[in-house]
Amino acid sequence: MTKTNNKVVLAYSGGLDTTYCAIYLNKVMNLEVHALTVNTGGFSQDEIKQIENRAKKLGIASFRSVDVTASYYDSCIKYLVFGNILKNATYPLSVSAERMVQAIAVAKYVQEIGAAYVAHGSTGAGNDQVRFDMVFQSMLPEVKILTPIRDQSLSREEEIAFLNQHGVEMNAEKAKYSINKGLWGTSVGGKETLTSNQYLPEEAWPTPVSKSGKTQIELEFEKGELVGINGKKMNPVEAIQQLQSIAQPYGIGRDIHVGDTIIGIKGRVGFEAAAPLIIIKSHHLLEKHVLTKWQLFWKDQLSNWYGNWLHEGQMLDPTMRNVEKFMEDTQQTVSGRVFVTLEPYRFVVNGIESGHDLMSNKFGAYGEMNKGWSGDDVKGFAKIFGNQTAIYHKVNDAKE
Repeated sequence: MTKTNNKVVLAYSGGLDTTYCAIYLNKVMNLEVHALTVNTGGFSQDEIKQIENRAKKLGIASFRSVDVTASYYDSCIKYLVFGNILKNATYPLSVSAERMVQAIAVAKYVQEIGAAYVAHGSTGAGNDQVRFDMVFQSMLPEVKILTPIRDQSLSREEEIAFLNQHGVEMNAEKAKYSINKGLWGTSVGGKETLTSNQYLPEEAWPTPVSKSGKTQIELEFEKGELVGINGKKMNPVEAIQQLQSIAQPYGIGRDIHVGDTIIGIKGRVGFEAAAPLIIIKSHHLLEKHVLTKWQLFWKDQLSNWYGNWLHEGQMLDPTMRNVEKFMEDTQQTVSGRVFVTLEPYRFVVNGIESGHDLMSNKFGAYGEMNKGWSGDDVKGFAKIFGNQTAIYHKVNDAKE
């Protein structure tokens, strides 16, 4: 530490871990703490105000919040939709994606105020520590990274005890579940997700189930982006938020993801992500109608790699920009309407309408009749298409 610059920017959410960091950095390390809350669409203005009031009571030097929801969509979520990306066919990368955008915003703030230190509240057993560190190492090579929770291997009980000693009351019952809310879903962690055999109880889920019956909705896509619901046009961020408000009270999109962490261990996390799952499944069905076989094939290969690399904290890799250009190019004909039925705990994607639908009866009806070719055309095609396989068996079967 230098006497001339003891500024530290803390990535601050207002939860247990970052509250501990704020007190520890200030009271124990004698640093000038500048807290930054990065809103990725999970906080209302009232919630941001509450976080600010809580931060100021901790005796920090300054607090600032930045809303990056629009840039989060443009730089990340859009491509998760284009790629139909679900980690292990389950998880829409709710936290993975937003951590990268948050880390970049924090790094920019460090540069803005000229801080000598940057801090985050990640533990030593998860993915976030790697994501934050990698962004900071790339963007802030001369800035020292401080991670009190990781370095001290603290338990939640130890953190609460430390805060209570410093006059900060923290409700142990409230801290039982770790909730992270953003535009692309909400993650839920607790004692059950630390096991392999327990599911989260009803009270752990942030959104209670309050709807019953069925609701029919119509989603409108333009070049792969959701731009309308039930005939009303809106920008994609508004559409995600609107769909979430309609579908989440049904309990849709609740699940627990089991996956491989960046550091090599298995991990579980609960999540509720009604809008992301409905959008991805609807977008995927629309693509199956309007894209060719090989467009779909290569999209699957590159999208799977893209999602995994993003999950592992590699958003700044220039290869990601190359893949994004490919995915964006594939979306030129992905426009149309998708019809969805919502029910408690489930949804059904019923079908699509699109001017680019390749399932056109002008050329034939699958399994029934053809209009663009004759029977003799198919006989010749089948003979040539299977020629090499036929030759292989003629040559090798004769030797047996």
